[in-house]
Amino acid sequence: MTSRQSLGAVRSSFAPWADPTATPLVRFEAVTKRFGAETAVKSVSLDIYEREFFALLGPSGCGKTTLMRMLAGFETPDEGRVTLEGQDLAGLPPHQRPLHMMFQSYALFPHLSVERNIAFGLQRQGLAKAEISDRVAEMLALVRLEGLARRKPDQLSGGQRQRVALARALAPRPKVLLLDEPLGALDRKLREETQFELMALQQRLGMTFLVVTHDQEEAMVMADRIAVMRAGEIVQTGPPPEVYEAPNCRYVADFIGEVNLFEGQVETADGRLVRLSSPVCPQGLEAAEDDPLPKSAAAWFAVRPEKMVLHPTPPPPGPNLMQGKVADIGYLGDWTTYVVEVAGGQTVRAARANAARVVENPVDWGDTVWLTFARDAAVVLSR
Repeated sequence: MTSRQSLGAVRSSFAPWADPTATPLVRFEAVTKRFGAETAVKSVSLDIYEREFFALLGPSGCGKTTLMRMLAGFETPDEGRVTLEGQDLAGLPPHQRPLHMMFQSYALFPHLSVERNIAFGLQRQGLAKAEISDRVAEMLALVRLEGLARRKPDQLSGGQRQRVALARALAPRPKVLLLDEPLGALDRKLREETQFELMALQQRLGMTFLVVTHDQEEAMVMADRIAVMRAGEIVQTGPPPEVYEAPNCRYVADFIGEVNLFEGQVETADGRLVRLSSPVCPQGLEAAEDDPLPKSAAAWFAVRPEKMVLHPTPPPPGPNLMQGKVADIGYLGDWTTYVVEVAGGQTVRAARANAARVVENPVDWGDTVWLTFARDAAVVLSR
């Protein structure tokens, strides 16, 4: 398996979407799909590049699976087109497309052994027996199931069945592997382990992976880029750090991780600093911002809980300072989250890393605390 160090080196330098001369492997061009009166996908345009691990992320019913199924050939666009290596896929049936789909349910044949499940697609391709045998052995070694070739699916754990489904999808060596909620059936620990295994496997094979998921953490860990979807449209596309640290609207800020949203009216905005009047903060809210906003316009500051600083005693007065009472505490082992009720009844979340075993000046339920955040910790949003 590819080491994590070499994987990081490869991924940190991988950014074909930033190269204007790069040619996308997969392209959705103004694609629309309707089911009766409902529009599931609304004029979506999207490029996916060779060797990219791409994630479609969004809640149930947002259109992400429909978009994947149009690429796979299980659905037909009502408008627009889908291309692979520049070829329009319209009219090409699923079995003739150089891609494979791994379903959330795994869809293994219960009456076939592990090795026969993996061989099934290769037999349909008409490969010679010797080549099929070699390819199955290669796939079993790749997913570390060499000793389980003769077992049936009901004799395997959930994680092992997931590996069989993955091996079966990879065996025909598709140009694109489509993964529909691939880790949903796994427990948390196994899911986290499998995320890194999938990343290493994708780099080792040099393949393009497209994953559909509603799990933001899964997308953030595995993907080179994420497309956040809502109501059939793509709201924002970018690498995980960009989507998390620089959301382009309240929906993305709220959907990706935890966030505090402070609403107010613009008092000043000179291209370097935005100042809002807000009931949660008597001395105002301030954030660094390059783009000026019109005076008196509504705006929001998005601040992640880990960027909120919790003070058990009053800090010096100034902007971005609010007082409240601790309404709830969530201990997560590595982090503790404090839910603080501030002026106007708004609740604000602050997260502290548990860097030491003994906490000095512990904060308890009902305590009065003060919260602050740095000007450059807030993202200014106008929608």
